[in-house]
Amino acid sequence: MLAGTPAAWANDNLQVSHGRRIVEANCARCHAVGRTGVSSHPDAPPFRMLHLRYPIEDLEEALAEGISTGHPDMPEFVADPQQIGAIVAYIRTLDR
Repeated sequence: MLAGTPAAWANDNLQVSHGRRIVEANCARCHAVGRTGVSSHPDAPPFRMLHLRYPIEDLEEALAEGISTGHPDMPEFVADPQQIGAIVAYIRTLDR
């Protein structure tokens, strides 16, 4: 499949949608996970701002190792490689 083809776009959209569902289920309790909104937890940055605070590549590593720090009461979250790719793909869409 060639990048830029309709099939590639469909695959990208599925990955982004999957990432959005993951962060809505696991992160939205504290973080604003969309293009707008305020995080309900004062120490939880909105996901649309993460690229300003951290290189997104560092987020990939943190997700692979299991995020156990962030804000002090953040629950531990471990993602598998497919989930990591989906989460990062979704977060990358937020700064467009």
